[in-house]
Amino acid sequence: MANRRLYLRAILPALLALSIGTSVYAQDHSDTHEHPVVVELFQSQGCSSCPPAEENLNALADDPHVLALSFGVTYWDDLGWKDTFATQAYTDRQWRYAHYHRRDTVWTPQIYVNGHTDLVGDNRMELNEAIREAQSTGPSIAWLPTNRVEVKASNLDPRASDVWLVRYDPRTLHVHVGGGENGGRTLDQRNIVRELVHLGEWQGDDVAFSLPLASLSGLDTAVLVQAQDDGDILSASVQHAGDSELP
Repeated sequence: MANRRLYLRAILPALLALSIGTSVYAQDHSDTHEHPVVVELFQSQGCSSCPPAEENLNALADDPHVLALSFGVTYWDDLGWKDTFATQAYTDRQWRYAHYHRRDTVWTPQIYVNGHTDLVGDNRMELNEAIREAQSTGPSIAWLPTNRVEVKASNLDPRASDVWLVRYDPRTLHVHVGGGENGGRTLDQRNIVRELVHLGEWQGDDVAFSLPLASLSGLDTAVLVQAQDDGDILSASVQHAGDSELP
């Protein structure tokens, strides 16, 4: 009985968070809106193991404390179905993560939380715990007029960093898969990444970047400050397509 009480005490916070639909982000993070936790799912429409992880990512998409991003990768495209949103650039990003973490392989579904912690992603409680433990110590990001963004000076974590532009589709897309492992299924996919652009570097001082025009209408825009060589994500900021201040 004592062991059972300890088990219930350990899982109760996660069960409460799931049952009432609140953010899984720890309440003592005062800057959550400025620094959302970045959750990146690497998946493929041709991967039969991916839908449960996609469901978990979809459930996080409306959490203002989380930036949930779905990257379609290409290495399952020869198994009967070519992913309709995958690009080599997203596959390359996953491999750069693998090299940074001294891995010799990649897989789907794989989730990275702030570029630091990786997991399979089909276990919602494990994913929630990784989000709660995530740290964001990087610079503030300011959106400027005329398609510009500024990464502010900071002494908190002045590591040399890359600045990335990510544009993604916030809608729920109902994708019918015509072949392969998921042949005949319709997959619900949210926050599908459509653009990934390296804007430049941040060295600890104020620096502004011009943003290229979006290739598609209706995409949300995010900027990530990430330790070089695809290390930890230090900070992130989002502008939604419907926001009046969107450049």
